[in-house]
Amino acid sequence: MLRHHVMSDFEPLSDLMASRRAQFMGGPFSAKDSWYMVAAEVGSWSLLGHGSWAIERRADSALVGQVGINRPAHFPEVEIGWVLLDGFEGHGYATEAALAALDWAWAELPVKTIVSYITPGNNRSVAVAERLGAEPDPKAPLPTGETRDETIVYRHAARGRVEACA
Repeated sequence: MLRHHVMSDFEPLSDLMASRRAQFMGGPFSAKDSWYMVAAEVGSWSLLGHGSWAIERRADSALVGQVGINRPAHFPEVEIGWVLLDGFEGHGYATEAALAALDWAWAELPVKTIVSYITPGNNRSVAVAERLGAEPDPKAPLPTGETRDETIVYRHAARGRVEACA
């Protein structure tokens, strides 16, 4: 289930961002930087009309991770990203949550494509992007200050959209 973040989500997300697992997001991060990151993604809803959701397991309400449709100031395009808390990998949660987020984005946002910015070596995220039908786009613009050695761009194309012909 996707839901808006609540304060109790911060501690497990901050722990994740402080861990070695955050290496693919530019971390590990301090609690202060984690606060700014989570607050920015929550605040994006007010500023941009989209942002991140908590991923909650319906069976027991466990916080599984986060998925988001975001475009911070240094991103040239709208991006979908995901992260799972330790122990929740390998169950399809990221793929299921990302599919739901993409369906929402195609219905609600005026975009024809969405990208995922993935750090080379983050094989789990590459696998999720490919399960979602995304393909590498080596010509896509990169976030400000990033290089092709630091970032792979996967492009998601809207599924099932029919363009009107004039």
